[in-house]
Amino acid sequence: MGAYGLRGRTALVTGGSRGIGRAIARRLGRDGATVAVGYARDEAAADEVVAGIRADGGRAFALRAELGRHGDAAALWKAFDAGIGAHASDGGVDVIVNNAGIGRGSGLESLTEEEFDEVFAVNVRAPFFVVRHGLERLRDGGRIINISSGAARLAMPELIAYGATKGALDTFTLNLAKQLGPRGITVNSVAPGIVDTDVNAGWLRGNAEAEAYAASVAALGRVGQPEDIADIVAFLASDDARWVTGRVIDATGGAGL
Repeated sequence: MGAYGLRGRTALVTGGSRGIGRAIARRLGRDGATVAVGYARDEAAADEVVAGIRADGGRAFALRAELGRHGDAAALWKAFDAGIGAHASDGGVDVIVNNAGIGRGSGLESLTEEEFDEVFAVNVRAPFFVVRHGLERLRDGGRIINISSGAARLAMPELIAYGATKGALDTFTLNLAKQLGPRGITVNSVAPGIVDTDVNAGWLRGNAEAEAYAASVAALGRVGQPEDIADIVAFLASDDARWVTGRVIDATGGAGL
């Protein structure tokens, strides 16, 4: 694993207290960024991520950002403004990672209207308004990285609404890249496949049959790890990715090939 020079830059990671978001926050912190670790409810988990970044010599702070409600993005940035002052005098941000998301394992026949509204509110509406409210803080030459999913391109009827939200997020990425290009801001999506996180622990961990299935889905023959995704995000956040924008980076290990 290489290290990218992000010293002097600030990153916001929503859903940064566990899983892929946790790995992203830790990686960006190791690369030198000051990291705002967004979390919904588990303050202890977010504090643990912050402590880990600081133990690695980085700088970080936690901010509560319960997404999926009207006014959530404004509240998130208010918390960001309150915390960033100790680290950056101008209150700006260089990297926005829209990682927070929820899944609903229900198909067309069983998904309720309330569940449909909730998954779209968290996975689509929240990133839209996080970016909208964040643009005045996002520095020229900055990065927006949206965490999508392989479910946006692979038929998975049992995750039909979730896949639809990630397809919408990829379209958001495409349009933002065009709009913000004149400011030197790149916008990309990263689309993981099956990753060994707490969200998947119930059916994946300790189940040899499930682990074998998950590994077989990927051409590379193993289950994805949060760090696999975090390392791609770190590249996209770096100067090395300055000429990549409007893309969906497949991070499924070759699922569905």
